[in-house]
Amino acid sequence: MLRDGSLEEKDYMMLQVNDVKEMEVNMTEEEGQKPQSATDPNSELFQRGFHVFMGDVTMESMNPIINWIIAANFAKEKQHKELTLGICSPGGDLNACFALLDVMMGSSIPIRTVGMGMIASCGLLMFISGAKGKRVLTPNTSILSHQYSWGSWGKEHELFARIKEFDLTSTRLLRHYKKCTKLKEKEIREKLMPPHDVWLDAKEAKKLGLCDEVQEMGKMT
Repeated sequence: MLRDGSLEEKDYMMLQVNDVKEMEVNMTEEEGQKPQSATDPNSELFQRGFHVFMGDVTMESMNPIINWIIAANFAKEKQHKELTLGICSPGGDLNACFALLDVMMGSSIPIRTVGMGMIASCGLLMFISGAKGKRVLTPNTSILSHQYSWGSWGKEHELFARIKEFDLTSTRLLRHYKKCTKLKEKEIREKLMPPHDVWLDAKEAKKLGLCDEVQEMGKMT
């Protein structure tokens, strides 16, 4: 097949690819540089001690946040009296989440958490781990809490081992909710970890002690 009366299709496609590459180079030159990430030391958000996390909780996605908090805590000259972590997440890997929770709870620099859009499952656990008095939900945030879900297969002894892991994880969840909300175990099981999913709005979450303030982003100081 010919195009423009002279070029074969594969040659025409190669020209298109080259044109796109040239456009990308020109765009980069015009813009001066690529967009900076929130964890780039030269970014404005990083300089202000602000990180926004939007996405699934995974080992990979937790790593930059953990590094950010640790770097701030071990800096020779601490630049921030407070760190702010914005969260919009549907949840994800509970083990990856607990790795972050331990770092957050052990931070010598108070961490303000801002829930926005949706904080579900692990996203909620991240949010309530913020410093007391500094956990803020924006008005239209949806909150989801539920029991720990899991699945397994293998030989009999392997399944029994997994059951023990499940029990240990459930205990960790209860302990974390107790510490962050001051609710009793019975209240947690009934209101946050029943057999069904629990959806809350920002005001309901505040009544349960999951957040300290409900506030619009522009009014936060």
